[in-house]
Amino acid sequence: MAAAVAAAPGALGALHAGGARLVAACSARLCPGLRLPSSLAGLRVGPAIWAQGWVPAAGGPAPKRGYSSEMKTEDELRVRHLEEENRGIVVLGINRAYGKNALSKNLIKMLSKAVDALKSDKKVRTIIIRSEVPGIFCAANLPVPTIAAIDGLALGGGLELALACDIRVAASSAKMGLVETKLAIIPGGGGTQRLPRAIGMSLAKELIFSARVLDGQEAKAVGLISHVLEQNQEGDAAYRKALDLAREFLPQGPVAMRVAKLAINQGMEVDLVTGLAIEEACYAQTIPTKDRLEGLLAFKEKRPPRYKGE
Repeated sequence: MAAAVAAAPGALGALHAGGARLVAACSARLCPGLRLPSSLAGLRVGPAIWAQGWVPAAGGPAPKRGYSSEMKTEDELRVRHLEEENRGIVVLGINRAYGKNALSKNLIKMLSKAVDALKSDKKVRTIIIRSEVPGIFCAANLPVPTIAAIDGLALGGGLELALACDIRVAASSAKMGLVETKLAIIPGGGGTQRLPRAIGMSLAKELIFSARVLDGQEAKAVGLISHVLEQNQEGDAAYRKALDLAREFLPQGPVAMRVAKLAINQGMEVDLVTGLAIEEACYAQTIPTKDRLEGLLAFKEKRPPRYKGE
């Protein structure tokens, strides 16, 4: 997300001239000492663009990003590191009740700061993004699994945030859609790129062209979300399911989880032969780790492994 927020709209012209190199993305540090080899240089993929809401800047034609009205508060984003049996799970709670969780400059800044901190925290295993405003959902370029818990409305930018996550779960009563064409604009926070990748080009076009809003059951039927739950009295059914999934991820090797995510994300952008080469390079990064040896020893001794992310 931090990279998307910082992307300059002027880069659009450069993108038409040529794509960015895959090696730049693959070389991003997963944890100290882990990089993909330079042998994968030369592969091309298109980088993400953050273009929604660009409006003419005063005094010249150069565009700038338009945001919702400002009303700063220190509690717009709440970062909670869970403890005890949930240690390693971090919850990012968006809390702009007065703005219905609309993205503000302050919220974007806080999200970017949180993402930067979590990227380098080896103790973080899974991140859940949820709304702390009842009925509204509004992770990110993070190396660990991210889960979007949608318990209410996720329209426009809210759905785009959810699409940036690895896994999406929602209550049956939730409402989701990219509705920007109703306002004579288009999704610009990744929606035109991530929605087709999630549900297919034809259906994504239909939903964007019509600005259609789906409930949880409809979203599950088209593959937009992985799980749909009946809403509970507390209004947090999706969050509870996300927490269950995060607990399933906790016992796995942290380095393996990060490398697996990288292999999947980068492999989906290229042909199968190149994807297999990326997988092989990522697999090689797990071989010299202490965690791999610990996994083998724990299996032999028939005990739970004690991974340290090394």
